Amino acid sequence: MKKRPKILVVGSLMMNQGIETSVIPEEGQTVMGEDIKKSPGGKGANQAVQMARLGADVTLIGKIGRDRDGEELVKVCKEAGVNTEQIIYDDVLPTGSSIVLLETVPGQKVKKRSIVIPGATTQLTVDEIAYLEDEMDKYDLVVLQNAIPMEVNEAIAGYAYKHEVDVVLNPIPAKKLSKELMECVTYMIVNEQAAKSMTGIKIHSDWKREWTRFNLDEARVASAVIRGRGVPTVLITLAEKGVIMNTPERFYYKKAIEDVEVVDPRAAGDAFIGAFCTRICTDDSIGKVLSIANYTAALSIATEGAIESLPTSKQVREYMEQKRDA
Repeated sequence: MKKRPKILVVGSLMMNQGIETSVIPEEGQTVMGEDIKKSPGGKGANQAVQMARLGADVTLIGKIGRDRDGEELVKVCKEAGVNTEQIIYDDVLPTGSSIVLLETVPGQKVKKRSIVIPGATTQLTVDEIAYLEDEMDKYDLVVLQNAIPMEVNEAIAGYAYKHEVDVVLNPIPAKKLSKELMECVTYMIVNEQAAKSMTGIKIHSDWKREWTRFNLDEARVASAVIRGRGVPTVLITLAEKGVIMNTPERFYYKKAIEDVEVVDPRAAGDAFIGAFCTRICTDDSIGKVLSIANYTAALSIATEGAIESLPTSKQVREYMEQKRDA
């Protein structure tokens, strides 16, 4: 990496409860779980920590409660090298939390289902972040997600656009996005489900081993529809099939890393985004940026936990060398 990018992340800090089970209960049914673990996370915290572990200078803004979960989240982010001084505290609501159900059936892909209790996360206001309008030119990149109020995203994206700072939006959870927000976004990163929600186009995941032209065209059309709403560059992550990136210049497809043991997929998307954002601020080629992001996500998938699974730059380099030598 040729320079240390300065990145602002505004998003959620959540305490996760991960529950492993081989059977998801139906209505009225009680099943036995296999494990339960508490781990810090939230899309904002995950992405910020991943960027810091890969060498970026990261400032994280979000809203938490004055409770033990909030204290633990701040501690973990600080230990990763994230600047947490601008995190805002709510005196009434608790820190946000989530229940993550991991369906673990031997021989099958781990399936993830999440229930989010936002708590203080959704109470962030425009007034509380208005000072950023005068500080935006300090940053190389601004990263947003939909876990915070839409009017806050719109305000921050507007400040960044005014100062000619690139904006990355990861629109999860799915919400209707305003024209004003879309036109201030430089890069939009969505998964297959979000792409379908936004465009109505299903990108089929029941593929055979080899990528087919038909499936590639689905991804191309879905990304083009989103680009048509004002976003110059759209990325769609395709789980074990990799990622596509549709830019004003060309269309890219980068295969996922093969032969990765899926241990816990919950932070894979955030690992990818963290790596992409860190590397896109450098002079790297798009191919290299996507490749490093895929390796970073693969390492996260192969490790248990949310923030705990996010690798350092040294671990990513060693993993890339290991895979190339295999």
